[in-house]
Amino acid sequence: MKNLFTISILLLAASSLLQSASAQSLAEAKALYEKGAYQEAKPAFKRLVKTQPSNGNYCLWYGVCCLETGEAQEGLKYLQTAVKRRTPSGQYQLARCYDRLYRYEESISELEDYIAELKRRRRSTDKADSLLEATRTHLRMLKGVEQVEVIDSLVVDKAQLLEHYKLSEESGKLYSYTHYFDHQDKGGNMVYETELGNKIYFSERQEDGHLHILTATKQINSWSRPTLLPENINGQQNADYPFIMADGFTIYYAADGEKSMGGYDIFVTRYHTATDSYLTPENIGMPFNSPYNDYLYAIDEYNNLGWFASDRFQPEGKVCIYLFIPNTTKQVYNYEAMDTQALIQLAQLNAIHQTWRDQERVASARQRLAQLLNSNSSNTPQQKQEFTFVVNDEQICHKIADFRSTEAKQLFHTYRQVDNAYKQQTYQLESMRQRYATGDEHEKQRLRDAILDLEKRIEDLRILVEQKANEVRAAEIGTR
Repeated sequence: MKNLFTISILLLAASSLLQSASAQSLAEAKALYEKGAYQEAKPAFKRLVKTQPSNGNYCLWYGVCCLETGEAQEGLKYLQTAVKRRTPSGQYQLARCYDRLYRYEESISELEDYIAELKRRRRSTDKADSLLEATRTHLRMLKGVEQVEVIDSLVVDKAQLLEHYKLSEESGKLYSYTHYFDHQDKGGNMVYETELGNKIYFSERQEDGHLHILTATKQINSWSRPTLLPENINGQQNADYPFIMADGFTIYYAADGEKSMGGYDIFVTRYHTATDSYLTPENIGMPFNSPYNDYLYAIDEYNNLGWFASDRFQPEGKVCIYLFIPNTTKQVYNYEAMDTQALIQLAQLNAIHQTWRDQERVASARQRLAQLLNSNSSNTPQQKQEFTFVVNDEQICHKIADFRSTEAKQLFHTYRQVDNAYKQQTYQLESMRQRYATGDEHEKQRLRDAILDLEKRIEDLRILVEQKANEVRAAEIGTR
């Protein structure tokens, strides 16, 4: 009997200690949660929801921790439980989770109900209104997923990202900020140098604490004083990873402002000659952008290959580089005719082979990629690039070696650059015209001048393409 009494006392003491430890663990987890330390708080909440799966607060806290640490799918059922238990802010967090999972119509429905409830209680709807507006934008993006063929992907350490961009020298050069500049006090990530080495674009932290993009021009023995790109590019956000197309007018970069889906998104703009400034930047949409960080979009026009980086579905410190075939004209999937989940998978790039529409085109691009990856230098142009160039009725060239004239080879290089710039601008014009056709009056007014300016530029490029082609032919025929 004495032993049984002793055992009972020990069990009661152990139970008391467990309850105390549990309460302490909850308090610590809540403190970490309030500080935004979701990764550290998550294990404690995970234990709690296992013991009390119907507790609305536990489900909410664990669901948000999952959402904030890149595990939205894991957190979904817990946030749904939190809403069923009518936990405060549960609907808002569930809407965020649906948004992260590309389930935009469900997110919108949840937010509309939540906003109606807030209005009934006479509470502020600003936060929910902002998310609703963003989610509606994301739904429009999903309805306009570009049909781009992604030929390969590569997961690398983020610190070694630039080493894996195997661009031809015609596309310019990419450097890390610390490698390019001696000073490191201002901080920055990347420097883009043009093919001729006469101009650079780079990111650098400014007094407002944000990274902004600057440019400088090569002088005789030094660089000009760096100048910031306009406010519509930098703004009240981080702007980083600039890449300039061969036309010298089009710039791709990444920014994390209010027009981003989440983290960094890739944007594009071009220099407007009439106003001596840049047009309003545009989010390039899906599948390039996602709720995660997407950046460093680069086009190798010489090899007709594109690159961009994303940390979607990647662990800390890792990034996935996607390689794709740039389109000359933008085509999008038919949202109304497709299964929504299939379209979401294409937008997320869950399986890149699902993006392949033309097997021969993909095989040719993968061959060009293999040549690049096997090259001794990331900046060595590939001389096996296939093309069709008609010299005359007796001669058609399919590779650089087919030209007999050294001068013709050099001139063809210039012709290719101008021709690629012409195709790129034509693609942009088609995209602008599509937006103009479906836009409201404000959107049409904003695009009208830009379209007219681009049409003139394209006509000038078309004439220049013909001129350069004739120069190649004249140089080649002169050798016969």
